[in-house]
Amino acid sequence: MTTQQDLFDSVKEQTLLSEIAALSGWDALTGMPKDAGHFRADVDAYLAQKIFTVSTGEQRQSILKALSSDTSQLDELGQLVLKKAQKDYDMTGKIPEQDFIAFEKTLSQAQDYWAQAREANDYKIFQPYLEKIIGYLKQFIPLWQTNEATPYDVLLNQYEPGLTVAKLDAVFAQVKTGVTELRQRLAKEGTTPEDSFLKRRVTKEQQRQYAMSAVQRLGYNLNKGRLDDTIHPFMEALNRDDARITTRWDDHNFQMAVLGIFHEAGHGLFEQNVDPKYDDFRSVLPISMSIHESQSLFNEVMIGRSKTFWEKEYPQMQQAFEGVLDDVDFETFYAGWLKTQASFTRTEADPLTYPLHIIIRYEIEKAIFNDNIDVADLPALWNAKYKEYLDLDTPDDLTGILQDIHWAGGSFGYFPSYALGHLYAAQFQATMAKSLDFEAIFQSGDYSPIFEWRKEHIWQYGGAVDPQVILKQATGESLNPQYWLDLQTKQYLEAYGIDD
Repeated sequence: MTTQQDLFDSVKEQTLLSEIAALSGWDALTGMPKDAGHFRADVDAYLAQKIFTVSTGEQRQSILKALSSDTSQLDELGQLVLKKAQKDYDMTGKIPEQDFIAFEKTLSQAQDYWAQAREANDYKIFQPYLEKIIGYLKQFIPLWQTNEATPYDVLLNQYEPGLTVAKLDAVFAQVKTGVTELRQRLAKEGTTPEDSFLKRRVTKEQQRQYAMSAVQRLGYNLNKGRLDDTIHPFMEALNRDDARITTRWDDHNFQMAVLGIFHEAGHGLFEQNVDPKYDDFRSVLPISMSIHESQSLFNEVMIGRSKTFWEKEYPQMQQAFEGVLDDVDFETFYAGWLKTQASFTRTEADPLTYPLHIIIRYEIEKAIFNDNIDVADLPALWNAKYKEYLDLDTPDDLTGILQDIHWAGGSFGYFPSYALGHLYAAQFQATMAKSLDFEAIFQSGDYSPIFEWRKEHIWQYGGAVDPQVILKQATGESLNPQYWLDLQTKQYLEAYGIDD
């Protein structure tokens, strides 16, 4: 007789294998020797085969079939795990095993060639592997597709259940219009803040000292995490007691690393505070990307761009930077910290222009999967859209199409979650402000009330609850972009000296 424990044991094995694969991925992007990529690809392919067998093999199929036909012995957690394991099987089990393993090996190779392409500033080095990845996904989409309207809808649904091109087009149109109008008003009526001090030399160690002390005050637990260097910042969670963050450094751009660490620590905070009852089942309980991004962006934008937060934190930054900013008064610092300016790099973009970077990537991904644009033409399309949306002439591949690692990891349909994360974060903040006095909390330096609210309403659920449900439960309404637009308008009009 098949029991609930059989299901739990099977999913736990998948979770353990996934942790090993995650550790391999983290190491590949932080400490792996440059020449080791081809061996690592074999390791990753081997792990992929093991995970595939556990998650789709005869034993898992038998367990799913038996428990689906008789759920009487399942408790509430068992019913959840069965539902999620079945969904996981429906995703992976429809792919032929040899194709799944080959795809995973290609992803491992692609990340190595993406790094090589960046080093050489030459998209063509990466292009063949990107073509392979897109080819595999186009092969898999018909296997996954149910009632989705377009191929790209299938990919969106994997990262954000229920998200569609039609919904995103409407949300992004509202955001794009609001951003464009506000940027035009700032340019016409505002006084551009002075921000040259942001380029002053601050050593890596000084930046690290401030940023890591700040994120620990926000609740990131270094006994359950660590900070490492990488090309493209990310967070990798092996489990709730091992959520690792990474960053990159520039001695003459301290804002990049400080806000980058805030961002990745937001991801880490989420992972460190998922309810322990889900520990063994994380492989079938992936956290929604939009909810995950809402928490990293809550740290980076809702807190990291807040004036009242910096009133308390700026003196501590000045102290950590050992005199570099002592001649910069707070009002000058904050206005410069918030300055909006079109830029090439998504991860360094200010909150106001950031969504335009996402909309560009969204439209390119739609063109790839719904319009079948040639992969060779992607750099030209990228450059054209940066000119259209941000009036920037992209100088080279490194500055342009090679800046993100996501496509090398097969993550098509992921980028929109960054923009949704901004919108969710603002909506969460608006709700929190009804019961929490942010100004008093920031002035006190005790940020635990913010930590506890997020843990109670968001973090504890991990991937057990769908994003729209979390948002509705926490805020009482579905997604409303106006909260984000109102917040940006208020902050930027003040920073640019415009009376509303």
